[in-house]
Amino acid sequence: MIARLRSLTTQWTSVVPVLAIVLLALTWGRDLPAAVVAVVSLVLAGAVLAAVHHAEVVAHRVGEPFGSLVLAVAVTVIEVALIVTLMADGGGKSSTLARDTVFAAVMITCNGIVGISILTAALRGRVASFNAEGSATAFATVITLTTLCLVLPNFTTSTNGPEFSGSQLVFAALASISLYVLFLFVQSVRHRGLFLHVEEGEVPTNASDENVEIEVDDLHGDPPTKSEALQSLALLLVSLVAVVGLAKTSSYAIEEGVKSIGAPASAVGVVIALLVLMPETLTAWRNARRGRVQISFNLAYGSAMASIGLTIPAIAVASIWLDGPLVLGLGATQIGLLVLSAIVGALTLLPGRSTLQEGGVHLIIFAAFVFLAFNP
Repeated sequence: MIARLRSLTTQWTSVVPVLAIVLLALTWGRDLPAAVVAVVSLVLAGAVLAAVHHAEVVAHRVGEPFGSLVLAVAVTVIEVALIVTLMADGGGKSSTLARDTVFAAVMITCNGIVGISILTAALRGRVASFNAEGSATAFATVITLTTLCLVLPNFTTSTNGPEFSGSQLVFAALASISLYVLFLFVQSVRHRGLFLHVEEGEVPTNASDENVEIEVDDLHGDPPTKSEALQSLALLLVSLVAVVGLAKTSSYAIEEGVKSIGAPASAVGVVIALLVLMPETLTAWRNARRGRVQISFNLAYGSAMASIGLTIPAIAVASIWLDGPLVLGLGATQIGLLVLSAIVGALTLLPGRSTLQEGGVHLIIFAAFVFLAFNP
């Protein structure tokens, strides 16, 4: 049964990217009726799922912690493509889209994925164990990046409103890239042992980690062969191209769909983040179900970090030709949720072990975020 399910997954994730490219060629630059837009939207969602699946295959091939990096970067590329596409089509009406999407990604990962992971692992083994040092390092970087890029614009005085001046935006972009690259070095080279799976009662290592053996990911069985990994890499690239093109084709429908339910324009960013991060959430849940909470945290915090560290610089470059202002400063409600998340997250990670209560607290914060995003 498991082999059959894997075979079916391989089949549809191979067909959908090709179908998406064909559909993109047929619909590019045309005014589409509602029925065709609905089909495009469904294929777009399928292309996103297929892209993350192939990123998972490549990640399984390279092992941890590099696998989590592959997933995080792939998801962020999709996110940036959707943001830039919608901003290009929306003009000034989309001035807050980058802010809303990036903040949504932070809340989804740091509360939604973390909460689900803790809850799942705690139900399995009473407590969820992870490496406090590695997780705290990642979480501190996420909070620093979020504050620098999404909070400080409210307090700078060079421009009117929650915006950065040109030089400030350049600094924020460079700071984001620098912190992200530094974290990649720490996670992948200098202290990679701090980001590996920790068994209950095991003392995590914090050595230079040159001699740390990277564990074999048994979540999906044996690692894929080199040819399978290369095939997935090619299909991943095809999927990313299709996502960018189909997002532009269906961008108007996404915005109109949000308006039709009476939600504010900021909810568009939440929808994008939920769509893009849904497959990664499932991956984190599957790891937590096997007690591999550290891998789930790597996915969560890595995605949040990549979302800011790569999206803000990309949007900074794109703002050169995009019309309208680039509003990055969070609102009062969003800042309140960020502060609450920072405090709760720090208290959760400090002991290196969490229970159902911590998981529940994170999920309630996430639920409050989603509710207030659609009912401000």
